[in-house]
Amino acid sequence: MKIDYNKLMHEEIANFGFKPRLVLHCCCAPCLSGVIEKLKEHFEITFLFFNPNIYPETEYKTRLGEFKKLGVNVVELGYNHAEFLSLVKGKEQEKEGGERCKLCIAYRMDKAFKFAVENNFDVVTTTLSISPHKDTQFINSMGEMLEKQYGIKFLHCDFKKENGYLRSIEVCKDLNIYRQNYCGCEFSFSNNQK
Repeated sequence: MKIDYNKLMHEEIANFGFKPRLVLHCCCAPCLSGVIEKLKEHFEITFLFFNPNIYPETEYKTRLGEFKKLGVNVVELGYNHAEFLSLVKGKEQEKEGGERCKLCIAYRMDKAFKFAVENNFDVVTTTLSISPHKDTQFINSMGEMLEKQYGIKFLHCDFKKENGYLRSIEVCKDLNIYRQNYCGCEFSFSNNQK
């Protein structure tokens, strides 16, 4: 049976009874642009940018700079692309959405949970599910596993629902936000150029 993660998210939000402190892992400004409107009234949000997968470093800096157009300040955990390459060693030729991508997503989500624990947050989620190219089932399953591991609530999500992805396109157009044409790493870039 397919789970409606968007419906589940709305149920979870309704059950909080207070305005929780949320760590929102942000992969890029375009994805955040379609998510922020759905969450800002319900949470005290800290926007976390941890994406060592992005290549080259100039691309990383460009994406980081675009958050200013949304009027948000992000907490940046630093850029260490060598760390990402070590993580995915041996999986470089995997197809987009395969094991390499799952390792990358899991690693970034894990870092968001660690940040939440270290800074006493109530909830963690990620903008990654807004993409029609990302495995929402995997993202939510990973979030559930990390919730159990770290003892911090994961907010289920499928941000592409309720026109989330389309809204991100509109906002980016209105605010002239740079929309990249590949996920981030050099392997997704070369796959996109084929």
